[in-house]
Amino acid sequence: MTEQFVIQSDIALLPSVEERLFHFCHLCHVGNYYSAVSVATLQAVENAIVHGNGADSAKSVALTMGTCRGGLFVEVVDQGAGFDYDAFGDLPAEGQVAGEGIFVMRQLADKLTFADGGRKVRLEFAVAGIDPADAMERVAILRNHWATVAA
Repeated sequence: MTEQFVIQSDIALLPSVEERLFHFCHLCHVGNYYSAVSVATLQAVENAIVHGNGADSAKSVALTMGTCRGGLFVEVVDQGAGFDYDAFGDLPAEGQVAGEGIFVMRQLADKLTFADGGRKVRLEFAVAGIDPADAMERVAILRNHWATVAA
């Protein structure tokens, strides 16, 4: 099963992406893992709109959601110039905002890949066999990061 759609580069359209993603996850019977899929996907779409397309509403963001072996995937493609995704490590330096979205995506997705010079991101979620201990570890990493950022 695959669903594709395109949105304009407008942050106000994020709720419509979330709604379609919720419906897709429901059809795939992965509602209990929806939060991780949603947060990572919305971060990827927001990055595509803001950083990739420079919030230029004349540009668009293409999304593909589909099932893959053991789970589901989401691909987000923008029309920007791309970026050096290798320049962003696992955890942003204290007080650094750049790279925080990539950190969140890496923590929540089971696999994160970039293509086309950074204009395309693919998130894969192994929803069929996620280990509860791994899920709790991901939550703990995010809580620690957000506590550091808030401090």
